[in-house]
Amino acid sequence: MQNKLHVRKGDLVQVLSGEDKGKSGKILEVLPKKGRVVVEGINIIKKHTRPTRTNPQGGVIERPGPIHASKVMLICPSCKAPTRVSRRREEGKQVVRVCKRCGKPVD
Repeated sequence: MQNKLHVRKGDLVQVLSGEDKGKSGKILEVLPKKGRVVVEGINIIKKHTRPTRTNPQGGVIERPGPIHASKVMLICPSCKAPTRVSRRREEGKQVVRVCKRCGKPVD
């Protein structure tokens, strides 16, 4: 069974807790099986790489690491505030995410 998350790739989110609390960024990757998301500029980790043909220099690379999806809150594009999300069924059978603050669709 696939786990549903309240955020998708490309959403603008704000971090609720942890070292990067209060920062916001765009979601680069969603890992639904692990319940985690990778956010641009958040939870920066250092990865040590050895020299290869593609990267002959090697060295230390900084990149964003995954954080738990419950630690991020979606920023509504219409009211520009962090908000909770509900799901509503539109015409036909399409499910749309809706902002709990302003009531407008997020998608």
